[in-house]
Amino acid sequence: MGATQAVPPAGHGDPVAPILLALVLIALGAALGGRAMSRLGQPAVSGELLIGMLVANLGYYFHEPVLTLLREGETVRRILDMALVLNVGLGRAAQLVLPAGGHADRLAQILSGESGMAAISVYAFVDLLSRIAIIVLMFLVGLETSVNEMRRVGRTALLVAALGVVVPFLLGLGAMALLQPEAPLGTRLFISGILTATSVGITARVLRDLQQSYRTEAKIILGAAAIDDVLGLLVLAVVSALVATGTIGWLRVAGIVTKSAVFLFGSVAIGLWITPRVVKRLARLEIENLKLLFGLGFAFLFSWLANAFGLATVVGAFAAGLVLEGFFDKELQGHSLRDLLSPLESLIVPVFFVLMGMQVKWETLADRKIVLIAAALTLAAILGKVVSGLGCSRKLSRLTVGIGMMPRGEVGLIFAGIGKGLGVVSDGVFSAVVIMVMVTTLLTPPLLKLTLQRHPPD
Repeated sequence: MGATQAVPPAGHGDPVAPILLALVLIALGAALGGRAMSRLGQPAVSGELLIGMLVANLGYYFHEPVLTLLREGETVRRILDMALVLNVGLGRAAQLVLPAGGHADRLAQILSGESGMAAISVYAFVDLLSRIAIIVLMFLVGLETSVNEMRRVGRTALLVAALGVVVPFLLGLGAMALLQPEAPLGTRLFISGILTATSVGITARVLRDLQQSYRTEAKIILGAAAIDDVLGLLVLAVVSALVATGTIGWLRVAGIVTKSAVFLFGSVAIGLWITPRVVKRLARLEIENLKLLFGLGFAFLFSWLANAFGLATVVGAFAAGLVLEGFFDKELQGHSLRDLLSPLESLIVPVFFVLMGMQVKWETLADRKIVLIAAALTLAAILGKVVSGLGCSRKLSRLTVGIGMMPRGEVGLIFAGIGKGLGVVSDGVFSAVVIMVMVTTLLTPPLLKLTLQRHPPD
């Protein structure tokens, strides 16, 4: 803070009070939005996104300080960094970071006012909590991904997964080169990487509801999605590292791919060898809640190691889930780790999706170029995954497999959130990406149901 800025008198209230209220309201909004979409036969994540978009943009319109800062996202961190580096007040830092205009003046007024520090504390806590939520979510994805199943699904699932990564990536590069030729290559690579994501949870839910999980197409979709998660995380790791270093070359790309593959597959291989021995010895100590404590600790440790390797923390969380999948619940009695983590997932994971929705700025959608980018990315996302169905035999419903691979869901949002944090995804493009995620997520259930009905099993 600047030397000339007066220090406000200390209040008597507990500083955690506004954070508690914000968490209650976010949880309530997520529950209501998710419930409303579920009753319409749509995934709850869409309701969480929509409620975040609605509340934050209305809050901005009515000049509500906390919602205005939550809507800004990573910009708030850049303002804080600017204030520390230049030793100026937060209001002045906001004017230096943001383009001159009414928006910058509004943020400067909030940060300089009495409610500024409380709003910053709420933003900082919610932001960090959402980052932990990403780690927990990807750990759960890893737990639900069977290494043995990945081996069993064979070449068909591998071909479907490879097509489902390569084709959307190339289509995304083409769309961004056409619509944003002035954008840095790192930005175009990152946006294309987001299109490679697949959220199989929505597809799996539809298959279960329709009692079609036994079909060959369903097994290929689930197996290919598991492989797709690994390939997508490798793409994310490579693109994130390239953006962070600012240099792009074949040797560097090869080095990052090698490092990512070594960490992901090496950590899984070593973990599968060491962890059973460690768990068996810990089981003898009869530590209360050992399964939950060890599971979360293991996920956080692998996330930290991934960060130390220069990779995204979600890569480590996913690897930790792969390691503990299967044997862990067999070695330790009681409820499964997935069930133990369910209350934590219900509590903090919606915070991430609501926050992602909050950072969609409606005014950016008034820009025709952003709308075109959203339409182009959505088209590339749909076509890229539908084409992946060509990796199947003609005896199967290729369209069913392609549509089953289509939803981006939480995985696409995780990638987009990381890109926004790195500063390579602008507010407008982020809004376009969220629209793409929502469209592909909402279209999958009805289209998948239609194709399954039109192509009954042999």
